[in-house]
Amino acid sequence: MRDLHNSIRVLKAIPPQAVGTTGVANGSLSDVIDRKGYDSVEFIFNHGSGGASVADVTSVILYESDSATAASFTSVADADLLGTEAAVGCPAENPRTSGVGKNKTAKLGYKGAKRYLRARVYAVGTATSVISAQAVLSHPSRQPTA
Repeated sequence: MRDLHNSIRVLKAIPPQAVGTTGVANGSLSDVIDRKGYDSVEFIFNHGSGGASVADVTSVILYESDSATAASFTSVADADLLGTEAAVGCPAENPRTSGVGKNKTAKLGYKGAKRYLRARVYAVGTATSVISAQAVLSHPSRQPTA
């Protein structure tokens, strides 16, 4: 089969939500994404309209692990990313009217060998914009996908 529909699996990583207050620890952490049976994964990040504050900046970090245990995840090396974490986040705008940091969709791919992945979106300042993320698993070992 050469269609995309039967060759991918789409998973909720981060449901639509405001990121919240400053700092990595206060950000939104995704569900654990299990790549078992899939060779490729692409994260899709959707940023809604942001606030008018210069401090309303969002950033993204991708984590990897061979275990689903929360403590075992480490940051993905830049060499294992397709795209950059910096390009997926939203810059500050005051007010957000230029379109650079509002209603933005961005993607971040992973080419590493770890089985489990997680994504974190966090803010510098208090981010009021709504953000969501999905993981698209592809190149399955068996087709069609469920």
